[in-house]
Amino acid sequence: LSLRVCVCVCFDFIVMLISMYMHLYDILILILNFSCDLYRSALMVEVYSVKVACKVASRFAHTVITSSALNKANSSQEVFFEVDLPKTAFITNFSMSTYTGEVKEKEKAKKQYQKAVSTGQTAGLVKASGRKMEKFSVSVNIAANSNVTFILTYEELLQRKLGQYEIMTQVKPKQLVQHFEIVADIYEPQGIAFLDAYGTFISNELLPLVEKTVTDKKAHISFCPTMDQQRKCPGCDGTLIDGDFVIKYDVNRAETLVNGYFVHFFAPPDLPRVPKNVVFVIDRSGSMSGNKMHQTREAMLTILNDLHEDDYFGIVTFDHHISTWKGSLTKATTGNVSEAKGFVKGIQHSGYTDINGALMKAVDIMMKDKQANKFTERSVSMIILLTDGMPNSGVSSTPQIQENVRDAMGGNMSLFCLGFGNDVDYSFLDVMSRQNQGLARRIYEASDATVQLQGFYEEVASPLLSEVDLHYPDNLVNSLTTSHYKQLFNGSEIVVAGRLTDNSLDNFLVEVFAKGVRNRQTGTTQHASAQEWDILYPEQEYIFGDFTERLWAYLTIQQLLSKKETGTAEEKGNATAQALEMSLQYSFVTPLTSMVVTKPKTEEEQEEPLIADKLTEGMRPSGMGEERRGGDHQYIWRPQPNLILQLEQSVVDSAVDGDPHFMIELPEQEDALCFNIDDRPGTIFNLVRDQLAGVLVNGQTIGDKKVAPDGKVNTYFGRFGIVHQGLGVRLEVTTHDITVSQNGKQAKLFWSDTASLKGANLDLQVTKDRSLTVTLRDSVRFVVILHKVWKQHPYHQDYLGFYTLDSHLLSRSVHGLLGQFYHGVQFEVRDMRPGEEPEKPDATMLVKGQELTVTRGWQRDFSWDVKNGENVPCWFIHSNGNGLIDGNHTDYIMSGLFKTV
Repeated sequence: LSLRVCVCVCFDFIVMLISMYMHLYDILILILNFSCDLYRSALMVEVYSVKVACKVASRFAHTVITSSALNKANSSQEVFFEVDLPKTAFITNFSMSTYTGEVKEKEKAKKQYQKAVSTGQTAGLVKASGRKMEKFSVSVNIAANSNVTFILTYEELLQRKLGQYEIMTQVKPKQLVQHFEIVADIYEPQGIAFLDAYGTFISNELLPLVEKTVTDKKAHISFCPTMDQQRKCPGCDGTLIDGDFVIKYDVNRAETLVNGYFVHFFAPPDLPRVPKNVVFVIDRSGSMSGNKMHQTREAMLTILNDLHEDDYFGIVTFDHHISTWKGSLTKATTGNVSEAKGFVKGIQHSGYTDINGALMKAVDIMMKDKQANKFTERSVSMIILLTDGMPNSGVSSTPQIQENVRDAMGGNMSLFCLGFGNDVDYSFLDVMSRQNQGLARRIYEASDATVQLQGFYEEVASPLLSEVDLHYPDNLVNSLTTSHYKQLFNGSEIVVAGRLTDNSLDNFLVEVFAKGVRNRQTGTTQHASAQEWDILYPEQEYIFGDFTERLWAYLTIQQLLSKKETGTAEEKGNATAQALEMSLQYSFVTPLTSMVVTKPKTEEEQEEPLIADKLTEGMRPSGMGEERRGGDHQYIWRPQPNLILQLEQSVVDSAVDGDPHFMIELPEQEDALCFNIDDRPGTIFNLVRDQLAGVLVNGQTIGDKKVAPDGKVNTYFGRFGIVHQGLGVRLEVTTHDITVSQNGKQAKLFWSDTASLKGANLDLQVTKDRSLTVTLRDSVRFVVILHKVWKQHPYHQDYLGFYTLDSHLLSRSVHGLLGQFYHGVQFEVRDMRPGEEPEKPDATMLVKGQELTVTRGWQRDFSWDVKNGENVPCWFIHSNGNGLIDGNHTDYIMSGLFKTV
């Protein structure tokens, strides 16, 4: 009997294994079928030229990237051109073959973009991409047996960090290139102190190809490998060119350059370091669990070792409770540092996030010690905050926290903020830092996060001067950029630019006042130096246009953009207007402008604009993180043209008050409509139904883990069913995974991985823990966004958002809670009057033969920024959209996720 049981059990186990492997085989075949069309098409497009040309004159870099591709196929092919450029750079021009870009105000460019893309045309975007770079991406259809040339130009002022300047170019052509070239020409009028150039991908065999010619003031660097030298191995097609090409250098001393404008670089040598008083404020909330907390402890142990004996320091840790190592700052003696290390090793994660309370405690400790004259007058005081999340305990309003911190600090200390990971509200930290004479930095979740933390500390660990004022003759210069700086750190520099009232000047006097260097004659801590700066004219072959004027404009715009975030309401308005005017005048793509490249109308094609935007670090889509899809030069080939983005979207989102929010954007009317649907958790609604196209989308709501103390029942969308009958496609999307079925075959993708399935009929793109893009052949595209909630949140749970792209490809008979609006809706708003809230007026809307009372408000659109979203103004229709939607919201309730009744 026991033998029979054993044989039966073993046989069943073998059958189970065979069944499992057959299932895996089916999935593998499905993936291979999805990929083969993409591969065959890729072989037909050749990138035959890539050139990066950089000219630097007095730290102002002008870079031109030129790349050409040939479509060798007998049919048109779509190509994506992607370039990584420094985050501090401004795009100044982009052209494609004979089409040239024009910088426009962002809103005007966006309207032109929306109008064209709604008809199925192409667009280019700039989006965040990694630590130092952001990605410019554009697609275009190349006609059969023809080529296209892309030219991208950008400019930046190189920043001195830790005693050197850096020019970094990311190069990843993904194939052998006939003509590949990187060339840099550097001119520094006061002399080049040192220069190094290398590539992370350059082997010993390629090292001699990096040619460097350095004289006193000039440097020429080039790297031009042949196709054979690019090969990974003799006879193979793989390329070695995959990584970063880096140039680092420094100059002998600061100088002023004049060409109608002047630029003053102030970095005095041989200054003694200034003692610092620092409070480390460390987030230990639940979201810091695991590797984040481990890396933070490791970094803090190293940072404590680097403190000098004359420094004072304190430690504040926080979740929803605030703890301190000691009640005051302590001198960094060997014994105190050792004791502090023991405290750091014991930090454990738990609880919520009270950023306001922690910072108030740190400021209170610092102010009490300052008032007790504990610190030397020469010392510099600073607070360094490390957090990975949003404030959700104590004061949770970020504007209120910013106001509280600014009032408490009162200009007596600086605040430096480190945002750990992609879920942090970086804009909040950035503004708060700049309001208090500091800066913010994002720390990326990666194996080297400890090194990132230490690197940031090294930049601010050695202050040399504080309260630095540079005085220029009022009768000789005007239009100065910022000439007062809170600190000067070792290895950095201060840059001031302005206009000259007299172009014939040979020299002028600059006075520098700073706290931190003792004047031996007076014994005070106020230092003044007067310097006479000679006029230096750069050699003509190194000048690109009126570079000194452009450098002045670059600095001025950067500082105006900062002021528009941190000043008073009047200062913000004036700074925004002036920054916009200068961005347009000097053709810089900034957060206020966009560049539009328009292909003129022909008999065969409509006018087709391409657009480039500039993002700030706070606008980074959370899902991007360290993802680098292709690096500096990437071409992606697809057999079927895909449209980049259509902004005529419908959005379902519960980020504002927990209930599903529907938003209908109407670009032609330059407006939007919003409504909520309130019903029981578990209800399934029909969102899109197009019988002619065979497309069906249903969504099921979920509720909170438990009812909140206020008794409100919040609902979200937690499950979607998507069907395309003609293509035999069915998808089920939940907050855990995505199940795709096509013609009897099934595969499963998980949110925990970045993955893709590509084929002739279906293209799925999953960005880890962020978004799913569903592209159906010759049909609509959908994007599902995953909103992650802290696992230990007492009430909320993960939920989904739903977006429709290319809705014009559906038939006129499309319907559903969203679908009925895909081809527009006519309405009129009149009789605007005060509402219950001053900033939200009421009005009367005439729509579908009815008069409705509506309220002006806004909803979040997450299509551009997955984490923070964008506030879109809209007219809110009350009572579950009654009067706007056809019938009643209960008419759209379905009996199953893939049912039509």
